[in-house]
Amino acid sequence: MGRQRKRVMTGDAPPYSRRDERPSALNRKEKKKKTDIGKLFINISIGLCIFSLIWFFYAVYMRSSLSKRVATLHPSPRVLDANSTTAKVSSERFWGSYRPQVYFGMKTRSPRSVVTGMMWMRQFSNSDMNLRHTCEQGDRLQGYGWLMHDGLTFGIQEIRDNDFTLTTEFVKRIGGDHGGDWTWRITAKQHQSSAPQPPVISLMFYAAADTQGSLQTHMEEKNRLASITGFSEELGNFKITFRKPVTGELSSTKYASYNYLQTLSPGLEKLTDIVKLSLNRRFVFSPPSGEKRHYIGVDTYKPPHHQNQQKAADPRKESDFVVHQVTVQTPFQIEVLFESGSFYNRPNQLVGSIMTQELERRKAEFNAKFEKIFGLESKGFSQTHIKFAKAALSNMLGGMGYFYGESVVQSVYNEYPLLYPGGALFTAVPSRSFFPRGFLWDEGFHQLLLSKWDPQLTREVIGHWFDLMNIEGWIPREQILGDEARSKVPAEFIVQRNENANPPTLFLALQELIEQLSSKSDEAATRPTLPFLRRLFPRLKTWFEWYNTTQMGPKPNSYRWRGRDKDTNLYLNPKTLTSGLDDYPRASHPSADERHVDLHCWMALSSGIMASIAQLLGEPHQDYKVLHDVLRDNNLLNDLHWSEQLRAFSDYGNHTQNVSLQREKVYVPPGQPRHQFPVARLVRSVRRAPKLQYVNALGYVSLFPFLLQILQPDSPKLEHILRDMRDPTKLWTPFGLRSLSKTDPLYMERNTEHDPPYWRGPVWININYLAVRALYHYGNTEGPFQEKAAHLYKELRTNIINNVYAQFVETGYIWEQYNDGTGRGQGSHPFTGWSSLTVLMMAEHY
Repeated sequence: MGRQRKRVMTGDAPPYSRRDERPSALNRKEKKKKTDIGKLFINISIGLCIFSLIWFFYAVYMRSSLSKRVATLHPSPRVLDANSTTAKVSSERFWGSYRPQVYFGMKTRSPRSVVTGMMWMRQFSNSDMNLRHTCEQGDRLQGYGWLMHDGLTFGIQEIRDNDFTLTTEFVKRIGGDHGGDWTWRITAKQHQSSAPQPPVISLMFYAAADTQGSLQTHMEEKNRLASITGFSEELGNFKITFRKPVTGELSSTKYASYNYLQTLSPGLEKLTDIVKLSLNRRFVFSPPSGEKRHYIGVDTYKPPHHQNQQKAADPRKESDFVVHQVTVQTPFQIEVLFESGSFYNRPNQLVGSIMTQELERRKAEFNAKFEKIFGLESKGFSQTHIKFAKAALSNMLGGMGYFYGESVVQSVYNEYPLLYPGGALFTAVPSRSFFPRGFLWDEGFHQLLLSKWDPQLTREVIGHWFDLMNIEGWIPREQILGDEARSKVPAEFIVQRNENANPPTLFLALQELIEQLSSKSDEAATRPTLPFLRRLFPRLKTWFEWYNTTQMGPKPNSYRWRGRDKDTNLYLNPKTLTSGLDDYPRASHPSADERHVDLHCWMALSSGIMASIAQLLGEPHQDYKVLHDVLRDNNLLNDLHWSEQLRAFSDYGNHTQNVSLQREKVYVPPGQPRHQFPVARLVRSVRRAPKLQYVNALGYVSLFPFLLQILQPDSPKLEHILRDMRDPTKLWTPFGLRSLSKTDPLYMERNTEHDPPYWRGPVWININYLAVRALYHYGNTEGPFQEKAAHLYKELRTNIINNVYAQFVETGYIWEQYNDGTGRGQGSHPFTGWSSLTVLMMAEHY
């Protein structure tokens, strides 16, 4: 083993030295180094693969987790107990006119309520079909709305059709375990008594179950439906009685023809169609002293059949639906009585003179409360002005709705929209005809008025909104809950996206509750506010932080609305729906460099109210106070948003004013028919490239430091704002402040071919209310512009009140907006959402 083997050499090769027989130490090191590097690369590769796999699975997990967050409710205890709207806890609010989308109807504050309502049609008219049910602007009624409504116990509404008026009255009586009884009274009168033939009207009273509960019919005299008995979980046993029509309270029964329909419905949004498809002309109206005529009545429901097309069956559970039709000649009066089976000790039936007495008592209480709160008589307003103000308040109260369902939501982590967890919302609506659902930024304005009338109602509304918050602190800005609500909304507006905000106007309502608490702390109506705020605060903190983080701007302490329209080719100026001001001119080319002055002011206001609430509750408040002091610093506001060129506060972003809508050119080859090629659209033409600059659009956005009272009373900028407000060539009109200066290039310009100007000139009452409120503040605060502000306050307040009132008298409606040139109401109507703030201006309650 120890011997060395000799090496045989051939040829002339020199013999190896002993040293050359083994690799050198240097070679061995190099070889080892290469081996180590190779192992290192292998180890690194393996490590990278493992890391990539871990990262991949982590990313998948995080994306899955993040995709669920948009539809995950906030974990803190609910503001309102789950049973807060039940008959046992809140019997006085259980039943109500909580169906604002129909002309007249009632339901309970429960997810699957039995609903009641009324449809009507005029017989023997030129039109074959004039069925009225859901509030539609296309019905072209002369006017409709509540004249009195206290939000709790009674309501009186007037509906003026073409040649007759229906007065709908209801009154409630609490008793038993299921919300008690109520009675409707419908009175019909023709407009012109000199007309040759009084109109014949069919009223159709109905009850419909919503997936739970049952209804049974009880007939008399062949085809007259005398009553309905039923049962549901929330109502127990109940009975609905249809009394015969009379001429007046003490008169005898009038001749009438009767029909009824008993069928099933897959959903409440189908009720109108079911009635239409059941109508038949085979029935004869034959009064004792008149000619026999065929009239239209409900008969047998025949679902539509589509030839050569198999329609998918509706998967929803069908529920009982019963209609009682009474056809009678005006004038007449009919009562419908609902009696709860658990109301054992009722003193009498709430009908006839008993109902009249109860209504008169409720009306007297309403009038006394109205004067005590708003004091319009003591301010010298006429009775017609006071009647208008009562109608404005009553329409907001009568427009309260109770909705239940699932929103459709989406985040950037979701490929497809998701269903939000089912939830309830008790809220006012902006318009019964056009917007019969909840809107986040509208609701803050609504509650400024309603909190004066009924603070408990405001607490419940705010609680419902905050109980719809997700884990991130986001509240969907438009609440489209249930099939009935969804049937009124175009498909493109259904999905709510969680990066999109809305002005946090609920802070205005919270500010009002806090002020009531400090000034009326001993009153029973305000005492529950403190415990309410304590329950609200965990969610309120998350809501504020969501705004403060998701809507941050490019510079410290700046803010930017998310959710602007991204298709800059079709819009003259891409809309910012999330700001609430829709097509108000912003930077022409949306970018992350934008800073929005209105959002900055909303955050300044909100942070101050957060500090006040936190301090009131004994919670840490310094961070909110510090942020509030920073955001309301007028020097910061000037640095971020003051445009020296415009001499006004402005947005900042990638902008050019040199844009217009032009008809695009479509090439049609010679000899080819034009109709085979696309229609030439209006598209945006940019004549000069945008650059980062202030957006020189003078209008409502420019006023926000003044509107939300961020400006110091001695700020020189206040002088510029007051001057621009009073300039008729800019914002001043005899009807209120216009939304965009007449000197702006986009004043009254269409945004697309099919999108007329919205916030580009017309007068809007919510912003005018903020302006009057701010003028009142600066007019009563010492400063160099106090006298000027006080003078403008009187002028602007008078102009708004006079015009809104005049239009109501002339047209029968309160409107969404008012023409800045003529003062005429325009847009959706009735709009008794924030336009009803006129009442607060009349009362000078700010």
